[in-house]
Amino acid sequence: MKRPHSHIGTIRQLEILVSVYKHGSITAAAKALHLSQPTLSMQLNKLSDSVGASLYSTIGKRIVFTEAGHETVRAAREIVDSLERLDMRISNLQDMKTGTLRLAAVTTAKYLAPHLIGDFVKEYPGVSVNFDIGNRGQMIHKLSEGESDFFIFSHQPKDPDLILHRFAPNHLVPVVHQHHPFPSHEKMSIEAFAKEPFIGREQGSGTQLAIDEHFKQLGVKPNMRMTVASNEAIKHFIMSELGVSILPRHSLILGGAVGLREIQVEHLPIEAEWYLGYFKGRELSVVAQTFLDYALSQQHNAEVMLEPAFMPDETN
Repeated sequence: MKRPHSHIGTIRQLEILVSVYKHGSITAAAKALHLSQPTLSMQLNKLSDSVGASLYSTIGKRIVFTEAGHETVRAAREIVDSLERLDMRISNLQDMKTGTLRLAAVTTAKYLAPHLIGDFVKEYPGVSVNFDIGNRGQMIHKLSEGESDFFIFSHQPKDPDLILHRFAPNHLVPVVHQHHPFPSHEKMSIEAFAKEPFIGREQGSGTQLAIDEHFKQLGVKPNMRMTVASNEAIKHFIMSELGVSILPRHSLILGGAVGLREIQVEHLPIEAEWYLGYFKGRELSVVAQTFLDYALSQQHNAEVMLEPAFMPDETN
């Protein structure tokens, strides 16, 4: 006999299940939802009974979802997302932009995104923000699972199912130690720059993918000394005179450039772009659409903000 839909749990139970899936543990989900662990476990047991199948098992400290559990999570997300969109539509009709904006971003975006988000929230103080940072693979997965409204990235993924909106330039510029013999105001050859010990990002980094493609097109191979998993660490290696690099200009303007210089090199900077991306077929919430419209309206301001702000003489 077909089970009536009204018997498949309550909205609160579905919210709890989604939270447990997201956080990976009963303890973390209970803390996030401000519930006691016994209360949360009891609600999950009731949901499992109403579904008629076990939703997960506990192996050590890990929660492993069953096939029925994955299917229930998928359906629960659709229901919870639909209710959130309804709530935001009603708020919008009442001329109140409220709700949650969920953003996933690559690590390099941590310099630029807060400025954009900060200005947006000042204009719409009723909006809260969940901002998640990680590598490209993790963030695209979150987007595909419906855990984020947008993915902020620079190097364009080769995924035909992504809708992309450019919202800011991403200038990848050559950077050296402030006392490096390369001059600031004289353009160096790309070959001379490539001979210097080069400090690059880790494999899979969008910045490094753009750099590798650019050098390949020029037929030039950089003298790779080391790979480092963050731009901040690369800055400190350059300060320690261990090599040169190519970094996003915004990481220097917004993240600090003490002890560093941007120099002029032929065929540089690499002109990349910052994008907001989401998957086709996903309806944007009112808050997400409002944020997208706001970000696109700020393109000129972003371009001005990311113009060269420092090229001090090497004697400074």
